[in-house]
Amino acid sequence: MVIGAGHAGLAVSRFLGGAGIDHLVLERGEVGNSWRRERWDSLRLLTPNWLTRLPDHPYQGPDPDGYLSAHEVADFIGGFAAASRAPVRTGTEVTSVRAAAADGQGHGHGHDGYLVRTDQGEIRARCVVIASGACNVPVVPGFKDALPDSIRELTPFDYTGPAALPEGGVLVVGGSATGVQLAAELRRSGRPVVLSTGEHVRLPRTYRGRDVLWWMQASGVWDQRHDEVDDLERARALPSPQLVGTPERSTLDLNALIELGVEPVGRWAAVRDGRALFSGGLRNVCSLADLKMERLLDTFDEWARKYADDDLTDEPQRFAPTRVPASARLQLDLRGGEIQTVVWATGFRPDYRWLDVPVLDAKGRLRHVGGVVTDSPGLYAVGLPVLRRRKSTFIHGAEDDAREVVEHLTGYLAGRH
Repeated sequence: MVIGAGHAGLAVSRFLGGAGIDHLVLERGEVGNSWRRERWDSLRLLTPNWLTRLPDHPYQGPDPDGYLSAHEVADFIGGFAAASRAPVRTGTEVTSVRAAAADGQGHGHGHDGYLVRTDQGEIRARCVVIASGACNVPVVPGFKDALPDSIRELTPFDYTGPAALPEGGVLVVGGSATGVQLAAELRRSGRPVVLSTGEHVRLPRTYRGRDVLWWMQASGVWDQRHDEVDDLERARALPSPQLVGTPERSTLDLNALIELGVEPVGRWAAVRDGRALFSGGLRNVCSLADLKMERLLDTFDEWARKYADDDLTDEPQRFAPTRVPASARLQLDLRGGEIQTVVWATGFRPDYRWLDVPVLDAKGRLRHVGGVVTDSPGLYAVGLPVLRRRKSTFIHGAEDDAREVVEHLTGYLAGRH
C-alpha cells in the first residue's frame, strides 16, 4: 500500500511494479493534487527542466533550461502515472493506519501488516509506504494569536498573488525560497515589503556559466547520503535555498531584494503590546549564510579542478557579502498602519493525524532511518527532507530513494529483515 500519488509515491509504485509486488496507491484528490491546488499563481520549480525526471520518465519538452510551473509539474506527474500504469485509486482519503494484530498467520513481528481505513472502506496491507508529502501543514509561530485584529494573515497555501491582498505594506516572515519569492513579487507590485529572516541558505542562480544545481548534481553534493551527514537533524530542518526559476535565471538573495526596495529585519521573536519584536542577529545569520555559500563554491571549484571536462572554461566566481543595513529595525508597530498583511513563509510539516501507530517523536516527526520507520516493521516513508540523500525532496531525488526503500521492503517480505 502506498499513501499518496505525488512524485515520490508514484516512484515507489514504479519499483514495486517492477519487482512484481501487488500494490495500490491511494490518493485523496487527484494525481499530483497539491501542485494543482496548494500553490500560488507564479510558482515555478527551483530545479531546471533538464533535471526534472522520474524513473524512465525524463522531461522531454522544448525548454530544458526553463522551470516548470505548478500546473506543468502536475501534468508531468500525471503523465508519469499514466505511462507507468500506476494502480492509483483517486478520491480516497486515508483516515487511519494501524497495525493489525497477529492472528496466527503473522510473520513473527508482533503484528500481521496494517489496517488502512479510508472513506471508501478498510484495506489490509502487509506493508505501507507513507508518501503523503512533507508540506501538508503550514508551520506558524504561536505568537500569531497576539497580532492585532486589523492585520490580515496568510500562509503560502492561502496566497495566490498580490492582487488578492489588501493595499498597504506586507511583512513576509521567512527567508526560504518561498519567502524571498513572495517578498520580491509583492515588492514589484508596488507595496512596501519588510522581510523577517533567521537562518537561511544563500545560493547564486548560476555559477561559472552553469545553473548552480548543475554543480550540486555534478560534484556529488546532492548525492551525499543521510548516514554521511554530520548533523542529520539540522540538515533536515534547513530552509529551502534562496532560488527562483525565471527565464533570466536571476539570483534572488537578500542583496537582490534590497535592490528592489525590500527591507530586511531579523528573525521575528515575539509580539508585545502590538509590536513585532525582531532579533538583533541579522548580521550574524547573513554572515553565516555567506560563509556557507563560499564553502560550497570552494567545493565546486575543487571538483572542477579534478574532474571537469574541457568545456568548463568559466573562471571561479565570488559574490559580494550580504549588504546588511547598518541598523536593522528591532521592532515594528503593527497598529500604526504601516503593515496591513503578514505572510507566514515559516515552513511546513507533514500531517500524520491519521497515523495510529506509535512512530512519532516528541515533536511529531516520523522516526525513521533512511525511510525505514523505526519499531514498526513493514512501515516506510518517502519524500521527506534528506530521507536517504540531500536531494530527497526534489523531484529527481525520488528515484534513488524509492528504489532503495523498495529493495528493503522486498527483503522484508522475503523474511530478510
